[in-house]
Amino acid sequence: MTDKPIFEAVFGGAWPHLPSVFKAHYANRPFTNDKVQVDGLMKVELSALAKALAPLMRLTKALVPQSGDNIPVTVTFNSEPDGDGFRFDREFRFPERKPYHFRSRMVAAGEGDIIEWMPSGIGWHARYGFDGEKVTMHHRGYKVRMLGLELPVPLEWLIGRGYAEERAIDDTQFEMYMDLRHAWFGRIYAYSGTFTVTSMRLS
Repeated sequence: MTDKPIFEAVFGGAWPHLPSVFKAHYANRPFTNDKVQVDGLMKVELSALAKALAPLMRLTKALVPQSGDNIPVTVTFNSEPDGDGFRFDREFRFPERKPYHFRSRMVAAGEGDIIEWMPSGIGWHARYGFDGEKVTMHHRGYKVRMLGLELPVPLEWLIGRGYAEERAIDDTQFEMYMDLRHAWFGRIYAYSGTFTVTSMRLS
């Protein structure tokens, strides 16, 4: 077990300068049972193309295949007792529907880089950064696991390039935004919201 959070190495020299809310958000350490929870409201937007791709989202268990506004969402960040992954469990509670879970696992891929793996084995490679005002995640490609290898796969032609950012509001709240932009069709998918850190258990 280490006392250093998984994301301290990802942010590198920017870590000491992160707002307090992000040090809480990214507090999970490797090889522990650490658990951080945030709660908030989100807006999910799907273009016509994204709606056409909704069955693929359900099949690959990636993203949220339904639009909505002011959707209550709980996100739990879990460490792995036997690994160095950072696990997301996002629970979207749409009206009159069963809760929808979007789960993923982030792993560090060198200072500044992460790969976010979906249950289907598709990964989003992104560059993390902090510009003094916001945490940013810039697209570096998609990957797929095959025969024990992590191989690049050109999915941009289908689902576009990812981007995300997070801004601190105060010591316990932050706002976030994520989208997919296609070279031909522009923004095809987005979600955004405001969250409060409601629980932190470091053990």
